[in-house]
Amino acid sequence: MGVRVKVQRFTVGMFQVNCYLLTDEATGQSAVIDTGETDELVRLLDGLRPRPDVRLLLLTHAHADHAGALTHLQARFDAPTYLPALERPLFEALPVQGAWFGMPSLNRPCGRIDHEVRDGDTVQLGETTLRFVSTPGHTPGQGCWTDGHDIIVGDTLFAGSIGRTDFPMSDPRLMVDSLRRLMALPGHLRVHSGHGPMTTLGEELASNPFLGFLRKERGIAGPPGVRWAPGL
Repeated sequence: MGVRVKVQRFTVGMFQVNCYLLTDEATGQSAVIDTGETDELVRLLDGLRPRPDVRLLLLTHAHADHAGALTHLQARFDAPTYLPALERPLFEALPVQGAWFGMPSLNRPCGRIDHEVRDGDTVQLGETTLRFVSTPGHTPGQGCWTDGHDIIVGDTLFAGSIGRTDFPMSDPRLMVDSLRRLMALPGHLRVHSGHGPMTTLGEELASNPFLGFLRKERGIAGPPGVRWAPGL
């Protein structure tokens, strides 16, 4: 079966966050994943022709650069919003998150959450089923969305790196377990991260310096990697 979902990336904001427009090619229905922190994404989407038929607003996690513009998206698109259930405390902290990092100008309103999702939950986008994979560590409820061909991972994994675990509400031990679970998925999955270029799970397992512990556990040849969490 061929790939039925078109993935478009929009890099926005001062942190150059990647937001995604997923379109089910059979029906033309689209989902937006993550928001940026200003109305920039809304303006970019409004410039597309044909204009996207947005049916879902999905979040990977609730840092301000990924969820801070939710109110702008909701004002433009009449679509239900899905938040990882474990991410609720961080989401409700959006009005003060900027101040945590010494940037009060990035404090943002929360917006509306219509549904909470947990590991294994699915949503329907036209004829495509998107599954939520919980990968906490960078944040308490960080997670990924996949259709079996592509996976939108937020700040769980990057090309050559991983999400930081030294932020408020981060947990490196949870990140270790999440990366084990994530890298148990098929290696052909195309990885679309919250920052930086596209990669695949297989490429990262083979070379990512932060996944050396997994190569050691699985007896896979490759660079030994770096120790970034207790017990590695």
